[in-house]
Amino acid sequence: MNKRATFEEVLPVVAAKKRILVWDLPTRVFHWSLVLAVTVAVISGEIGGDWMEVHGKAGLAILGLVAFRLAWGFSGSTYARFAHFLPTGAGLRAYLRGRWKGQGHNPLGALSVFALLGLLAAQAGTGLFGNDDIAFTGPLFALVEEGLANRLTGVHKLLAYVLLTVLAVHILAILVYLFVKKDNLVKPMVTGWKEVRTGAPAAKGSWPALLLSIAFAVAVVACASGAVRW
Repeated sequence: MNKRATFEEVLPVVAAKKRILVWDLPTRVFHWSLVLAVTVAVISGEIGGDWMEVHGKAGLAILGLVAFRLAWGFSGSTYARFAHFLPTGAGLRAYLRGRWKGQGHNPLGALSVFALLGLLAAQAGTGLFGNDDIAFTGPLFALVEEGLANRLTGVHKLLAYVLLTVLAVHILAILVYLFVKKDNLVKPMVTGWKEVRTGAPAAKGSWPALLLSIAFAVAVVACASGAVRW
């Protein structure tokens, strides 16, 4: 009787699992575009030489993508908004004690997101004024004195190691979730959907918000590339 009662109690919980939209299309396109742009930037920067032109373009793409994400973080869908996953002390304590329940970025994941966005913005920003001591210079190199440009180049190179470390931790966390916690974080970022027991589907962002976010990203790239004369 006890075994039967236990089975009957568990059955409704399993049956209650539902499929909800977590990540909207703009967020997913941003995510995988950023993965591609960072990969190209890292590889081209390591090769150097003629590939520095590709490196520079990848850096501008990263800057534009970060700008888009910042705008979309205020006007996008439910789980893409910063207000939804802004990490707090209470949220972090609940997560570390195994009591946090929610969808989208968990409190530790939120810290990772903000750290990556900040590092990528700083990395791409310093690269605008940098040089490779051979022939390549950033699009805004001429706006600063050579000494400052050299210091920014040094910061750019140092941040590359910090960024790679944070990315490695980010990937490790995804693998831990996949193999230890049996929670696939990659699939929802591909399809947008996730099987959950509790939680409401994301309310999508509006078309005007999307267009404004894209316009902001384009404006940032235009200024950063030197297309807008200072």
